[in-house]
Amino acid sequence: MVRANVDSHGSRRDGNAWPSSPSSSSSSAPAAGAGAREGRRLTPDTGSEDESDGYEDEDEDEDEDEDEKDGAEGYALRGGVGATHDEEEVGGSNNERRPSRSRRPPRQLYTAEEEQAVIRKFDRKLVLFVALLYMLSFLDRSNIGNARVAGMDDDLQSVPPRDGWYEWALASFYIAYIVFEWMSLLWRLIPAHIYVAALVLSWGVVSSLQAVAVNYPMLIVLRTLLGIGEAGFTGVPFYLSFFFKRHELAFRTAIFVSAAPLATMFASSLAWLILQLAEVVPIAPWRLLFLIEGFPSILVAALAWRIIPDSPQTAPYLTTREKKVARLRLQHEKPTTRRQTKPTAAVRDDALAVLTDPAAWLTASIFFLTNMAYSSLPVFLPTILQSMGHSALSAQALSAPPYLAAFLTVLATAHASDTVRARAPFLIAHALASARGYAVLALADTSFLRHLAPGSSSLVRYLAVYPAAVGFFNVVVLTMAWSLNNQRGAARQGAGFALLQVVGQCGPLVGTRLYPDRDAPYYTRGMAVCAVAMLAVAGLAGALRWWLGRVNRRGGKERAFRYML
Repeated sequence: MVRANVDSHGSRRDGNAWPSSPSSSSSSAPAAGAGAREGRRLTPDTGSEDESDGYEDEDEDEDEDEDEKDGAEGYALRGGVGATHDEEEVGGSNNERRPSRSRRPPRQLYTAEEEQAVIRKFDRKLVLFVALLYMLSFLDRSNIGNARVAGMDDDLQSVPPRDGWYEWALASFYIAYIVFEWMSLLWRLIPAHIYVAALVLSWGVVSSLQAVAVNYPMLIVLRTLLGIGEAGFTGVPFYLSFFFKRHELAFRTAIFVSAAPLATMFASSLAWLILQLAEVVPIAPWRLLFLIEGFPSILVAALAWRIIPDSPQTAPYLTTREKKVARLRLQHEKPTTRRQTKPTAAVRDDALAVLTDPAAWLTASIFFLTNMAYSSLPVFLPTILQSMGHSALSAQALSAPPYLAAFLTVLATAHASDTVRARAPFLIAHALASARGYAVLALADTSFLRHLAPGSSSLVRYLAVYPAAVGFFNVVVLTMAWSLNNQRGAARQGAGFALLQVVGQCGPLVGTRLYPDRDAPYYTRGMAVCAVAMLAVAGLAGALRWWLGRVNRRGGKERAFRYML
């Protein structure tokens, strides 16, 4: 039986059910049994706990997961912050769903201030820490470009020299990265704090061991192991979707991915400092670089064990009330209850449906083309700058500013994209800007550019690096968020993200072959390929936006799930 409070005006205020109409009073008891639980009551005006009736909530932590599964509070959270669903209710002993007989006023289960407090905690405690982990990951992955300029190639080269060793060292990482891409699915199977700590520890150890490589074959083996360790970390945007709404994902993914240009900037600055100290350090500069940039990951792995939560309900920095708000605010986006839980076959069908989804393949194709540039420029830029006539020291220093610009622009773009809840316009604009930058670099060895900027060809080429780098970093962020936004349910999200990564990570296999030494100093072919790839990205993004809009229009405004454009 549902207990009720009566306010000063004599109106009934239920903690768990709406007032019954005369025509439905006979079914009020069954409805209460299916859709309500005593002791879990929120006041209708503020969404705070109703403490006046003597109900306590100390046992909430133990029951959080059970509440989420069986939907005991019966909240669908539509129509605003914490509003209850007013179109259907649970009734009858067999839990059949029937239309409501009266229009019920919305109830607020939590305030906007409470929701913002939870979001701010996740941003400070979770997103920034995950960004730090990704910065260390990308640092360990991309510092090989700085090590090459610092003398690694000379020390590890075989006799007689072989031109393809460096390219194979790059490709071995991405081959392992692709083969073990399935590890991104383990975020649902292994507790996140255990999984992340193990991954970070693995790549920290392997990256540091690169300092003791005596030849390229040994380095290739270590790079393969590094690729395995970092492959599982690609599921972080999927992991963030456990904590944030669809329209909040791009900015959080941006904070995470923007650590990549920040890591590249840090690697270039540190390489410049190490080369400055090369004369007084007894160890080869490139070996010292691997040690200094790999060891911090080993220390941070211990912190990951304690800081990374498995779900919103296990975040140690949230209060009991904040854990409830964190769960309720996402309930309408991922409405899973025990009575609504799909059987294994249905989950499998949902995952396999991604393979026939044109939107998923278009997104994966965009990621593939973007990764050709994303994976190649950071590891080749110091070499490209050196080929422009700069010294090894200057090349390391000049590598940093383009990535600082990319870091700042990524954050601004993602925030704007989340604000207007659109991905395609920003993605297309940055893809076209990147294509223009690469086009200028591809035309650097032509009489056209020499006539356009006589005596300043190197300066023009360097300036063209900025839109090229800024563009593809932004496209990567928006593509990841777009993929997660447009898959319904956890099964489709996981499968869609796995498809994105498997197809997209094949791009680096092409990208790492774009700048062979024989093409120096202009690397015309590689620059032209990247220019065409980014132009194609803009075209595919336009096609994807058209397709998603067509599906939305076909479903009408009443469609429950609408694709983000």
